[in-house]
Amino acid sequence: MQDPKTGVKSQTQRLVITTIPHAITGEDIVAWIANRFKIDATEARAMGTMMVAFGYIYPLQDHKRLMLKPDTSLYRFQTPYFWPAQQWPVEDTDYAIYLAKRNIRKKGMLELYEQEQYNNLYKWMNHKWDFIVMQAKEQYRAGKERKKPDRVVFDCQERAYWVVHRPPPGTVSAMDYGHDRMVDPNMEEKKTPDYYRRIIMFTQQCIMRPRVKSSVSIGALVKYTITYKEHDPFLHACLPSNPWLTDDVTYWTLNMPNVEIPTKMRVERWTFSFGELLMDPRGRADFRLFLKKEFSGENLAFWEACEDLKWGAAETMKEKAQQIYKTFLARGAPRWINIDGKTMDITVKGLAHPHRYVLDAAQTHIYMLMKKDSFGRYLKSPVFKETQKKAITQLEQNAKRRRPSLSPIILRQQEEEQKAKLAASGPVDITQFFESLLDPFSLFNRPLCNSFTVLSFTIIFNLCHVYVLSNVINQLHTSPFHSIQPKMIRCCPPHYYSLFFSCLFHLQVCCKS
Repeated sequence: MQDPKTGVKSQTQRLVITTIPHAITGEDIVAWIANRFKIDATEARAMGTMMVAFGYIYPLQDHKRLMLKPDTSLYRFQTPYFWPAQQWPVEDTDYAIYLAKRNIRKKGMLELYEQEQYNNLYKWMNHKWDFIVMQAKEQYRAGKERKKPDRVVFDCQERAYWVVHRPPPGTVSAMDYGHDRMVDPNMEEKKTPDYYRRIIMFTQQCIMRPRVKSSVSIGALVKYTITYKEHDPFLHACLPSNPWLTDDVTYWTLNMPNVEIPTKMRVERWTFSFGELLMDPRGRADFRLFLKKEFSGENLAFWEACEDLKWGAAETMKEKAQQIYKTFLARGAPRWINIDGKTMDITVKGLAHPHRYVLDAAQTHIYMLMKKDSFGRYLKSPVFKETQKKAITQLEQNAKRRRPSLSPIILRQQEEEQKAKLAASGPVDITQFFESLLDPFSLFNRPLCNSFTVLSFTIIFNLCHVYVLSNVINQLHTSPFHSIQPKMIRCCPPHYYSLFFSCLFHLQVCCKS
């Protein structure tokens, strides 16, 4: 992009007393990106805005707004020394030196947010502030020795670097550093006297810290479980039925966020804690009706406005904060809330630079006021008793149960029984039957006719030789049952003959049946 021939077209911008070289316009940047990467203008503008947000390109006119405008607004390429790819550690000491140097050059006329940062750094680094001021004076003296255009360009580059890494309030930073670790877990610390002194200090603090007995914590856990047991779908039946199992949406209909008549279990849950009441939209509406009758509805309205500011969109944050101040906090406000003077001072001071959590102190004060005073009176009020009286009771005997499906084991047994019936209805091959009896593993893989078959197989297999059975099978193929001679089974003892023939007879009867 910085190539003189194929890059973005640049020009020299003339100021009042000096000039800034290699200035480029926003429309030229968008056109070059779109032509280079074959994309449309909207996507090219988004890509250019990311380059501005990360500090590779910085604006010359509105330096606080890190976005690319597709017009004649002027920009410059940042020097590679200040690129985020260099991964220089952004230290508070360097920022303090920059603010001190800027304070010297501007003669104390810093911007409001810079003045606050300057004062905070002065408090935190008071022990080495002389070193910071000395470094700032040296850099300011070295900068005055440069030429006027070079000095102006370097000041713009340095200011753009700190706008990216230390953004003004109300702007979104693209450099998400996260929480810096105070101690590197991978670094082995040397066992010095200071190390052991610090270990002793931490141990003493841990000993003095109040602890909770295990019996107390377990008791609190048991109490919580008993309280919420009836409302847990895993521990108790879902009344009237679980819509995911029964395809009945009655449960969802009865528990809609703003249903007219809530269920009895839902109303019962409001009594558990003040947080449960505010989490339920229907309970909050009932509590709002109670506060309206007591002429204190502005407390709940202020709490809801703070929640909307905290979880709302970033672009409307400033307007919402000003509207909350005019409605609830300003003198003579239409819905003025009663908070102490210290909390009011903290809140009004924070509204000078509004952010998501600027009203946390006032919101916490109002929340505790409603929890300790209004919540107890609400549970005893006619409003709550009337809602509790109208609540729908869900009886467990009216719960719709899901029809249980058959177990795979039962289905498999039914299939085996069906196969056995089909096999019994056709002709029986006595040869295959005896062959299956000789296989010791086939007994467990097929259904048996009756218990006598198992007994017969056991007697035959234990008392007779395999050779005897093979002779018997061959004779059954060629001769009738009464023609089998005892000489074929002469290997058996004589007193087993009658038992053997009795088993054969019963087996033949079972096979025919």
